[in-house]
Amino acid sequence: MFRNKNGQLSLGKIIAAAVAIIAVLVIIASCFTVVPAGHTGVVVNMGRVSESVLQEGFHFKAPFVQEIVQIDNRIVKLEVATDAFSKDLQTVSTVLAVNYRIAKNMSYSIYKEVGSGFEEVLVMPAVNEVLKAVVAKYTASDLVASRSEVSVMLDEELNSKLNSRGIFIEDLNIIDWDFSAEYIAAVEAKQVAEQNLIKTRTEQEEQIVIANAEAEKKRIAAQADSDSAIIAAKAEAERIRIEAEATAEANRIITESLNESVLKYKTIEKWDGQLPRVSLGEGAAPLIEVPVE
Repeated sequence: MFRNKNGQLSLGKIIAAAVAIIAVLVIIASCFTVVPAGHTGVVVNMGRVSESVLQEGFHFKAPFVQEIVQIDNRIVKLEVATDAFSKDLQTVSTVLAVNYRIAKNMSYSIYKEVGSGFEEVLVMPAVNEVLKAVVAKYTASDLVASRSEVSVMLDEELNSKLNSRGIFIEDLNIIDWDFSAEYIAAVEAKQVAEQNLIKTRTEQEEQIVIANAEAEKKRIAAQADSDSAIIAAKAEAERIRIEAEATAEANRIITESLNESVLKYKTIEKWDGQLPRVSLGEGAAPLIEVPVE
């Protein structure tokens, strides 16, 4: 059928047949589409986005009428670097790692509204806006101390802003905070001053402890001396009391033992044999009576 009158193959007919076969194959191929794993297929009918979304797998479609746009529903990592101002007006250079995904059941709506460039149109502006708003609630020093808290707040604010558009933040991490050189120098100077203050207070406290210990030592020594003096005084008083009692008792015994005979005997014992040369008054008796024979 492809031969000419001379029985030779017609080149034109062969080319036409090949083109026809290729066209048929193209038409047949355009009747099928494959949605890869982790993706959904948004069906576009003559430029109109359909609400029906094709799930991963093999699907039929109308050739030349329907177009299937692949939407990646896997988790996508986005790294954003931006500047913001803290509550105390410090410039904070921030690097964020944001993991987000597109909800499969909303693939058609996000494509219909913003097309395939939803990351540049929705995600990045939202990250920048939320970051600036959250950072402005904290001072620079609080941002460093409350890093985890700030991450959670950023995650919540971003989800609140993007979920209605079909975009969900799965994870958010603050990779880096960076502050101006002036602020870092001021922080370092403050830390040095605080350390010096702590050192000074420590030295003062040590001196107070030493002084208190020395004062306590002197007080204990003075108390010991006072106690020793009191004990010595009590001992001396007791000695004097005992001696006084002994003397009093001796005097009592001596007093009780004295009588007229003893007194006369003591007088005679002390007499040297000479009569007193003092004239006695009339009627006076001598101290010693000499018996008259």
